[in-house]
This record gives sequence, C-alpha cells and structure tokens, in this order.
Amino acid sequence: MRGRPTRSEIRQNIINILYVVGEAYGYEIYKTYISLFGRCSMKSIYYHLKKGVSLGEFIVSKIEKEKGDFSWGSEAEKKYYKLGPNAKPEIKKDLKEKIEKFIRK
Repeated sequence: MRGRPTRSEIRQNIINILYVVGEAYGYEIYKTYISLFGRCSMKSIYYHLKKGVSLGEFIVSKIEKEKGDFSWGSEAEKKYYKLGPNAKPEIKKDLKEKIEKFIRK
C-alpha cells in the first residue's frame, strides 16, 4: 500500500476515551486527553476529530448551540462525538480505570 498510513496515536487515544465515556464534545475530550496522556494542542485534537469523522471512526451525534458571553461572541457551538463503525478500541484495564476516575471528578 502506498502513501501515508492513516493510523494515529492521538486518534487512537481519542477512540479509547470515547469508548469509555460514550459521548463527549471536543473541549471535554481535550481536557481528558491532556490529563491522561500529557501535552497536546487543542488544534491537534480537533484535527483528529475531523479526520476521524471522515474515516468513519467518529460520528457527530449532535450539535448544540449554547448562549453566553464569550470572547468570540454570544454563542458557542458544541459538537458531540461518539464512536463510528470503523473505530477499533484498544483499551487496557488500567487505562479504562484512569479515564473513569477522571470523568467522575
């Protein structure tokens, strides 16, 4: 097979997070990711979410508009993601426990 492989460690970690959580929006995934796996830019997380949607690893389950007084305006859009048909979780017991512990906070 020619070309760049589509596999990504960051995207695989996001798949594992969504496997445990079920459904989450982008910033929530970002906060969980950096607490468990270390530094990663928010831009990178959103890139991999978008790429995962195009590969069928994630599905945008719903989009909510939230009113508020934000620095960029009066409305924020939250896209909720869940696992798609092409997602292949590779989760170990200790990682699952860490994710569950972080979510309970």
